[in-house]
Amino acid sequence: MSNITQSLAGKVSTKANVYFDGKCVSHSIELADGTKKSVGVILPATLNFGTGAPEIMELIDGSCRVKLKGESEWKTYSGGQSFSVPGNSSFDIEVTTALHYICHFG
Repeated sequence: MSNITQSLAGKVSTKANVYFDGKCVSHSIELADGTKKSVGVILPATLNFGTGAPEIMELIDGSCRVKLKGESEWKTYSGGQSFSVPGNSSFDIEVTTALHYICHFG
């Protein structure tokens, strides 16, 4: 068992989730208390993500512009910042350099 799996006391999916022809790659994590997260990277692209559950996108490194469903203005975020997306919604994201993130679900 890897150190990260032991420290999380949960499960880390070793198979990557690959979206948008490889422009977004993540790994799913489930903590012992049932909390679900994903850790990944988005390569330069403009993409649209749909949500089921509410999400908090915590940016680790890089920057992006985001436009939530129903909004007309793009907002800029970078490493150390986060943004929230309601459940059953969507958001557009524009990435110009690799964006590393943790997505917190629920």
